[in-house]
Amino acid sequence: MSESLVIASHCGPYRVDFDRVPEALAADGKPCHVIVDSRVADLHGQRLASILDSAASVLRVEATEDNKSLDAFPPYVEQLVAHGLRRDHVLLAIGGGIIQDITCFLASTMLRGVDWHFIPTTLLAQADSCIGSKSSVNCGAAKNILGTFKPPRRIVLDTRFLETLDRREIHSGVGEILKVHAIAGAHAFDTLAAEFDALFTDDAVLNRAIRRALEIKKGYIETDEFDTGPRLVFNFGHSFGHAIEAATHFAIPHGIAVTIGMDMAAAIAAGLGLEDGSAQHRMHAVLAANYQGFEDVPIPLDPFMAALSKDKKNTGAGQVTVILPQPDGGVARVVVAADQRFRDLCVDYLNHGRRA
Repeated sequence: MSESLVIASHCGPYRVDFDRVPEALAADGKPCHVIVDSRVADLHGQRLASILDSAASVLRVEATEDNKSLDAFPPYVEQLVAHGLRRDHVLLAIGGGIIQDITCFLASTMLRGVDWHFIPTTLLAQADSCIGSKSSVNCGAAKNILGTFKPPRRIVLDTRFLETLDRREIHSGVGEILKVHAIAGAHAFDTLAAEFDALFTDDAVLNRAIRRALEIKKGYIETDEFDTGPRLVFNFGHSFGHAIEAATHFAIPHGIAVTIGMDMAAAIAAGLGLEDGSAQHRMHAVLAANYQGFEDVPIPLDPFMAALSKDKKNTGAGQVTVILPQPDGGVARVVVAADQRFRDLCVDYLNHGRRA
């Protein structure tokens, strides 16, 4: 297996082990409370049997956006309390980003903090969200409005879990891999784009892309763990993507919505004259290939604009804060007026840009 990746954090170093479950995982002899995606438990029950059978408690959760809303948390807390959770115990998340958010939020807040470990089972979580310390929880109509910073003590990345993902889940994860490489610059993105088709057919290519994405992200989160400066560029595609998710009631998976969001960001940057359109020309083909099949899903403008205006990254009324491509081939945080010109550019992209 590959050498572990160690990330520095405010809680001390934590590591990603590229290894097999359950052989690689141990809770350091501490009682372990498992929070597991119910579908993952059904699909991989034999592989996870020794972990689930030895746990102090097992909480099975359906991985839906509703289940990471604040009003869904009381039953989670009640179960953990009923099974005797203590500060020297460990929470173990097994699943994708939703299970990660739920577990991280609980680990941050219950008993003023308990340790947690993570077995990411989606490509999106393995290649991006598993490192970085953040939890994001919904409240009412506001997506990801609540959150904490608490890294897992250990992550075990076992790519065998990817074998049961459907193709759209793989494309969703590839969307985040494309995002990270775009942040690293034009050369990194173009190199990955040249291998795009192989990501779906060659495990070695995919595994290399996963590790490289984590290595790129590691540099940013160690510099800016609390999202106050350089790390904010990791929202590339996300402001537009989150608005797309909200406007379509999550009919478009997260990583695919982010892929569309990156394509939209390139179109907006060109339309506002922030760069000459070379980013859109260079990136559109591979982004469109990744969101293929979702280009005709209706994205109603008014709900989209309403969701975009509520984005937590905005800093003032009548403005939106977005990450846009720059002339040097990178991306940067830009505050733009949410005026008629911006609205017209959004209309043009939503109605025509995805199908270009």
